[in-house]
Amino acid sequence: MEDLDQKPLIVQSDKTLLLEVDHPAFEEARTIISRFAELEKSPEYLHTYRITPLSLWNAAASRLSAEAIIDALYKFSKYPVPQVVNAEIATQLSRYGKLKLLRDETGDLVLHSKDANYIKEISRNKKVQPYLQGPKDANTIYINPDFRGHVKQALIKIGFPVEDIAGYDQGNEHKFELLTITKTGRDFIIRDYQKASIDAFYAGGSVEGGSGVVVLPCGAGKTIVGIGAMHAVGAQTLILVTNTLSIRQWKNEILDKTTIKEEDIGEYSGDKKEIKPITIATYNILTHRKKKGGEFTHFHLFSSNNWGFIVYDEVHLLPAPVFRMTSELQAKRRLGLTATLVREDGLEEDVFSLIGPKKYEVAWKELEKKSWIAEAKCVEVRVPMRSLMRGMYSVADDREKFRLSSENPEKMRAIGVLLHRHKNDQVLIIGQYIDQIEKISKRFQIPLITGKTPLSERTILYQAFRTGEVKALVVSKVANFSIDLPDANVAIQISGTFGSRQEEAQRLGRVLRPKEGGNQAMFYSLISSESSEERFSHNRQLFLTEQGYEYYIYSYEQFKGEYGTYMDILRERKKMKEQEAT
Repeated sequence: MEDLDQKPLIVQSDKTLLLEVDHPAFEEARTIISRFAELEKSPEYLHTYRITPLSLWNAAASRLSAEAIIDALYKFSKYPVPQVVNAEIATQLSRYGKLKLLRDETGDLVLHSKDANYIKEISRNKKVQPYLQGPKDANTIYINPDFRGHVKQALIKIGFPVEDIAGYDQGNEHKFELLTITKTGRDFIIRDYQKASIDAFYAGGSVEGGSGVVVLPCGAGKTIVGIGAMHAVGAQTLILVTNTLSIRQWKNEILDKTTIKEEDIGEYSGDKKEIKPITIATYNILTHRKKKGGEFTHFHLFSSNNWGFIVYDEVHLLPAPVFRMTSELQAKRRLGLTATLVREDGLEEDVFSLIGPKKYEVAWKELEKKSWIAEAKCVEVRVPMRSLMRGMYSVADDREKFRLSSENPEKMRAIGVLLHRHKNDQVLIIGQYIDQIEKISKRFQIPLITGKTPLSERTILYQAFRTGEVKALVVSKVANFSIDLPDANVAIQISGTFGSRQEEAQRLGRVLRPKEGGNQAMFYSLISSESSEERFSHNRQLFLTEQGYEYYIYSYEQFKGEYGTYMDILRERKKMKEQEAT
């Protein structure tokens, strides 16, 4: 009889998967399972995954077969895989591609299925009917070309993911070359995983490619993937980013690594309104309106040029209004770039329908092993609340409880210990509440950057941080977005929305860029013990575990103990100096 202990997985009939963390085959099983299932819980010894229709459709879009998924479950499962799970996998994977959007011989947009029953069922659905123009034959129905995105949204909501192979408008041509030596004098080559992601997205220019999402860790060069995809497409491009600083970073990267001229790159933001062959715009400017409920002032940007390509940076932050406009841009090639497909608003299906399915993903730990990103250790320190604070906390409402626990003054002591421990490192202290981070900045005499800090001042401070002239920065939630701090190797998270997996991805990413002279990074989270912060920590831990990181949790006493030897040495040195002085 086969030894059941040799297998780490239990597959349950409700489509949950239980994976033993301490099992020798854990890493191998986790790598495969994460391609078709979503991590839901990550306690110390047993991780829970769930197989969902969307996770299976993304697997199907990346050409993972039902047979490969079922074989993996049988390979790692202690017990027989329930038949209902096998059936669900086969059914959902077969659904992707059953309906295809394509052009017929006359160039009309049609929805086609080899199974006429699918077309019959769809034709009767009231949510889909507004986008249909009548049958062509039993297996094909005409679609209003203005509603190419709308019909995909409507269909996925009733369980019919559409494979869109209707092709794209080429847009205005804009070809350029990639440099082998950057303008700053460094060798430049697109890494193997970056090339693989570009190839998966572009698919040789065929209708099978041209729309989709690439998922890579922060610090792994998503901007380079975007530039490589621009080079492959060779068309005028609209790049959408999170903030003005990201515009400048994209522009600098493009100028440094390509033959594109500066006069061909436009900035479309609160400061400038330029439309050039390569235009970089912020999500904020696109969603601006003069009054609540009014028209979006700058949506004309989408139609102001014959774009051939649209890049959505940090697609997990894409605002809902931009989704609505994207539904009308389905004839344009579209690339989403992100560190995580998780959205806090639950619009993952809209990303799948309107930007495209996941085309490529690489595990964070895989890149860490190859030294493409830094090796990170994640530590949570649970700090006590003193009696007065605890009393205030006990009578506060939920919102105030979270704020009080986030701003717990006892965190100052832990920050002091960490700043001593990492006095020779490049340290970011990241917080949510302005009052809190202002106090930290003042107490420890560390420069502060918030959303109100002028761009010119930020740029100066970031440059000083890069050169090591400034060893530490206190930053607000601006750290959640695309800031380039390549030499940061320690992050201390003191407050945040803490339930947000996407926030955790961005903050961890601040320390993951590869380091010169050592490739180690530390990511600390300071949490008030026995508070709402602890309850909100689930998603944070979930995200880090999902990426393969070990997560260490200490009480404040344990934390002091771990670093006690170091602090004892400091005190002993101080005592010796005082004795020498006397």
